[in-house]
Amino acid sequence: MQLRTWRLLGLACLLALVSASAYSADQPNYSNKWRIEVSESAKSAGTMLFRLTPKDGAPIEVSVAIADGRSENHIAKDIRDALKTALDAKAFHTEVDDGEDVLVKKKKGPDFALVLVESNVEAVRIHGEKE
Repeated sequence: MQLRTWRLLGLACLLALVSASAYSADQPNYSNKWRIEVSESAKSAGTMLFRLTPKDGAPIEVSVAIADGRSENHIAKDIRDALKTALDAKAFHTEVDDGEDVLVKKKKGPDFALVLVESNVEAVRIHGEKE
């Protein structure tokens, strides 16, 4: 396939992932623990934007810079580090699990929703699920 075809296919996959992870403001999906699964290496530099919303709380947006060529394990560490920096350590615990997964757990406070809002990093697939 030509490079342009691959890029369009990657963009279509990204849009499907973002759509699948997006939630209605009326019915957010809350949990006390979330797993972010990272697949594939970055084929471009870019930014991922995550939104963590505590039940009955203000959303927290976390931007994660990703360098071109980063492996899935390094991207998971980048996500973990950005979340650790942005979130209150007394309320949340963030860690890498199995190398390419990031776990975000509440220590105290309400359950929370976590979604990937947008990403312009080529080839990387992000799947979030509550645990």
